[in-house]
Amino acid sequence: MSTISVPSTKTEKLVGKRVRRKEDPRLLTGTATYVEDLKLPDLHHAAIVRSPHGAARINRIDTSAAKALPGVVAVFTGADVRDIGGVPCGVTLPGLKVPKHHVLAQNRVYYVGHAVAVVVATDRYIARDAADLIEVDYDPTPAVTDPEKAMAESSPVVHPDFGSNIAFVYEQAGGDVDTAFAEADVVVKQRITSQRLIPTALETRGVVAQWHKGERHITLWSSTQIPHLMRSLVAGMLGIAENDLRVITPEVGGGFGSKLNVYAEEALIAWVAMNIGKPVKWIESRRENYMCTIHGRGHVDYYELAAKRDGTITGMRVKLIQDLGAYHQLLTPLIPVLSVLMLPGLYRFRNVKAELVGVFTNAVPTDAYRGAGRPEATHAIERIVDMLAAELKMDPLELRLKNFIKNEEFPFSTATGLLYDSGNYSAPVFKAAEIVGYKKLREEQKAARAEGRLMGIGVSTYGEVCAMGPSAAMPAGGWESATVRVEPSGKVTVLTGTSPHGQGEETTFAQIVADELGVSLDDVRIVHGDTAVVQYGIGTFGSRNTAVGGAALYEALQEVKAKLTRFGAMMLQTDDVLYENGCCHSPSNGKQVTLQQISGQAYLATKLPPQTEPGISVTKFWEPPNFTFPFGAHICVTEVDRDTGHIDIKRYVCVDDCGKLINPLLVAGQVHGGVAQGLGQALWEQAVYDDSGQLITGELTDYAVPKATMMPWIESEHTETPSPVNPLGVKGVGEAGTIGCSPAMVNSVVDALSPLGVKHIDMPLTSEKIWKLIHAGVN
Repeated sequence: MSTISVPSTKTEKLVGKRVRRKEDPRLLTGTATYVEDLKLPDLHHAAIVRSPHGAARINRIDTSAAKALPGVVAVFTGADVRDIGGVPCGVTLPGLKVPKHHVLAQNRVYYVGHAVAVVVATDRYIARDAADLIEVDYDPTPAVTDPEKAMAESSPVVHPDFGSNIAFVYEQAGGDVDTAFAEADVVVKQRITSQRLIPTALETRGVVAQWHKGERHITLWSSTQIPHLMRSLVAGMLGIAENDLRVITPEVGGGFGSKLNVYAEEALIAWVAMNIGKPVKWIESRRENYMCTIHGRGHVDYYELAAKRDGTITGMRVKLIQDLGAYHQLLTPLIPVLSVLMLPGLYRFRNVKAELVGVFTNAVPTDAYRGAGRPEATHAIERIVDMLAAELKMDPLELRLKNFIKNEEFPFSTATGLLYDSGNYSAPVFKAAEIVGYKKLREEQKAARAEGRLMGIGVSTYGEVCAMGPSAAMPAGGWESATVRVEPSGKVTVLTGTSPHGQGEETTFAQIVADELGVSLDDVRIVHGDTAVVQYGIGTFGSRNTAVGGAALYEALQEVKAKLTRFGAMMLQTDDVLYENGCCHSPSNGKQVTLQQISGQAYLATKLPPQTEPGISVTKFWEPPNFTFPFGAHICVTEVDRDTGHIDIKRYVCVDDCGKLINPLLVAGQVHGGVAQGLGQALWEQAVYDDSGQLITGELTDYAVPKATMMPWIESEHTETPSPVNPLGVKGVGEAGTIGCSPAMVNSVVDALSPLGVKHIDMPLTSEKIWKLIHAGVN
């Protein structure tokens, strides 16, 4: 496909076109500004002392040597910061236990990396040296890092005041599960894990805080996905007025959900800056990033699937065990609830029963990581459906097609209480099967097996809940905001409450504006991430930027066009006026005025239309009536080396349906990145703690992030089923690749090893694990 950078005429429509990203030049040339790039006069630097123990009592902290080091300005410990509010958890569930997590540890630590003290110095190297001089007398206590072991009565208790490690039990049921299982011809059962993962954003977290003493106002720069929510929550932690805090989000070097949070360091560094009266910077090291920034996944689940002999799925029974870590970050308890909500997948059975147990462990908390609960559910659902296909000796594609929700059944109410908006679930399956040559591949597989080769074909289909979402279902509002301002020159400025950090909304939002107002792409400027400039917004997560933020933008543009039309009618002295292609024209008299002429008049304001204010600026807050539900199908073809256990990915085909495509080029990028992270979980990545709470995979030397050379060629296509939820018809795509990938990969390898008796393999599928299975000959 051809790629264009700017339209050749104002009449050329850009929505649906492969337009290069406007933000890329500054990113590729190194001229973008990240938190680390900020340089303020008299900037001081902070280093944080962290616990080396998974669990311990703090007997004494000696800071005297650190304070005596030249260049050290201040040292603070837990006793100094008791009045700062605890790290916020935005989730409420029945019976939820929420420990107060102070910004610095008080009398005990409960995970490796727990912050104990902070040093502030004139130089970052002095700060780091001083941190090493602080002596902490710890009394180590037993730790627990396995969530199933943590549930036992004999387990060490992470928070002794609670009496056990069970933070909550959440149950949800729909239909008649007991009857579904009693009348089933076949029941398949499997324990399925979704291991802990470390998000590994290219840019670690960073904070700069500057206290303006005269104005009694503080500015906080943070690499975050939620600047406005951060302002509200950090102000609350500090006990200051919300409008006395300004949060600025400069360029963000990746988040994947890990920066959808308010961490201890944001409030701590702001408090330090207020106390010493100097600007302070803290930049997280990679080791700190792995120890202290949230992890993802962390499931141990038990699935049971009931079906008739003809393949009709009748019911599902699940117990999910979520490793919460040592305390709750912003959305920690909510993420596994999303898994429960998506248990039916794309299938129309209506009998579901789920028990979710949230368990504290001596590890860094889990929270949102690309997909956030949906990959865990989809992986397990698609694995157990494949196991059912094997049990029934049915083709896995045929089994899925048999059980899909039918097109005419939408909108479809699920057993877990969701209302799927629209779908054509068979379309991506058929398209993927055609691209990969599914029938021919099955014949090739028979021939390969006759030769003793281990060839596998893995299928997965997925649905996800996106466009977070209706405010009634969200912890902090689900609406989004947009301001569209036509400047006197006719240029257009958009202030969006979303906070894009790689998704490309500076381009896609400009495409929408260009089409609606008939202006050049280069005449549109998208502004975000500054709470002193942009109206309040919710932020970026859950594939909501375009589906919710873009919808707010679209609605604001309609009001802008209506106002332009009123001005145009006044200037043309006729009510017979249309606004099209950057001008108002009258079909009856053939006259027209351009956007630039209209905007100039609107600000000059020597004459105004009736009941019309000067200027052209509209702010819109848009509330979605429902979530959106993207879907798709992935097919992975592999061959396994008997001698080494190495997995060779021969083909990877994905067909995703994210509703209407605004920019197919950017959609492909999102899918490719998602698949890369899905393959990372399926094949290599795993956060490993030992029994004492030490993070064994605490550096990039030990945590296996895949490299570009390890990626297969990704064949990405799409179907388009518009969503009725928003005026753009979009659904969201940022997490699709991750959600569909891991089950396709594992299904393929299990299929390859099925002649050896292998029925299931837990991720990651390392060569060592596969080699052992091959030589054991049985699962």
